[in-house]
Amino acid sequence: MTSNDVLFLLLGAILVLAMHAGFAFLEVGTVRTKNQVNALSKILTDFAVSTIAYFFIGYYVAYGTHFMHADTAITTEHGYNLIRFFFLLTFAAAIPAIISGGIAERAKFRPQTIATFTLVALVYPFFEGIAWNNHFGIQDWLLHTFGANFHDFAGSVVVHAMGGWIALPAIILLGARQGRYGKGGKISAHPPSSIPFLALGAWILIVGWFGFNVMSAQKIEGISGLVAVNSLMAMVGGTLMANTLGKNDPGFLHNGPLAGLVAICAGSDVVHPLGALFIGGVAGGLFVWLFTFTQNRLRVDDVLGVWPLHGVCGAFGGLAAGIFGLQALGGLGGVSFMSQLIGTSLGISIALAGGFVVYGILKATIGIRLTPEEEYNGADLSIHRVSSTYDQNLF
Repeated sequence: MTSNDVLFLLLGAILVLAMHAGFAFLEVGTVRTKNQVNALSKILTDFAVSTIAYFFIGYYVAYGTHFMHADTAITTEHGYNLIRFFFLLTFAAAIPAIISGGIAERAKFRPQTIATFTLVALVYPFFEGIAWNNHFGIQDWLLHTFGANFHDFAGSVVVHAMGGWIALPAIILLGARQGRYGKGGKISAHPPSSIPFLALGAWILIVGWFGFNVMSAQKIEGISGLVAVNSLMAMVGGTLMANTLGKNDPGFLHNGPLAGLVAICAGSDVVHPLGALFIGGVAGGLFVWLFTFTQNRLRVDDVLGVWPLHGVCGAFGGLAAGIFGLQALGGLGGVSFMSQLIGTSLGISIALAGGFVVYGILKATIGIRLTPEEEYNGADLSIHRVSSTYDQNLF
């Protein structure tokens, strides 16, 4: 590996690291004011815990490589393997960042850090190794049977669908926030506390996503303008569709581009830009419809809509790569819808099983939810003993 490859991947790692600030401010702007400090604290703590989990366990589970060697061994090729770990860590740490948005405003802090460690050390890298390192020969079997591997260039399924479908059991096991749903079908609105913060989070994620997708080539010789333009087109499609169907609601508007970007990750290197525009538009529409459906009809209190945004749009992106990546639809080929269907279904199955096991055990042992009084006072005062705003009239 050349020093240019190391710099290329380092820049990608930095861009995806910056996306975690986007996750944080997206949550800060969506939750109520009494939970803003908690949102910021969770994202940073989860990233730190994820680093330890992935460095010592998760990276080895996925790739069979560890760093318990002398510096002279791990710094060969300009330390490329170390930078690759850093880059892939930022992907792994997105799992708890995604979950954080779904369980916001009523989850205990320490049990969530335990869940983060377990998920990043074991559950996420288990499927990561299957999809990106051919564990158990599943990719070889798909290639032999259907003529193509499961294709997920930048993680629609490996990262986003996994995060969203792990979050779903956590959300269900936690239950809805106090006062969210009343008798007789009454629904109490908990509006976003800060649209500017929500928008800031969305924009940080949008910009960082071009590192997430383009730098997934992992070597500078693999860089492709197609990936960048497809990411752009999917982002635009998601934005316009979500804004139209959401009737100019800023919450839908600023999550629409994220839905499009989630969906295009898998096939960003093989689909035509027009296909990317369509994929992004469908994803933006899916998010608006499913967010409303889950909140109002299913009464599932997914605060940031992480299951429809990451879970469903990620799964859709995995399937869409097997359709719009075909040469008959302007793609570059080398994909199979059946391989995409099986790979996506396997990822969802592992995510659901892992989510129910991890959060089910935590709920049965140490508990995962704040007490009613703590939830009423807000996670900021109950956990961190400080509020996000200063009221001089109190002093």
